[in-house]
Amino acid sequence: QAKFLSQDQINDRNAELDFSTFLNIMYRQLKQEEPEREILTALSMIDRQRRGFISAAELRAKLTRLGEKLSEQEVDDLLKEAKVGPNGTIKYEEFVRTISLPVADY
Repeated sequence: QAKFLSQDQINDRNAELDFSTFLNIMYRQLKQEEPEREILTALSMIDRQRRGFISAAELRAKLTRLGEKLSEQEVDDLLKEAKVGPNGTIKYEEFVRTISLPVADY
């Protein structure tokens, strides 16, 4: 059973937050924000012709210049996960699904 924090508990920096409550809060936040859908919407705006892919160069430019700008190294790491086609394009729906998967906990 999830416990919910009162505003006083949230404001009290010495209050403890148990792990299950933390997970519950994070789960609700992620569901509310729907980051996968937001990323897909942003990338589909680049794909004006609705082809289902964008160039790796376009993706790099957007990731390093907009919003929470990523470093070149961070983009390199993300692009390692992408299947870049021989013509330098990325199927962005597949890419977003790949980067949105939970990280394996070993």
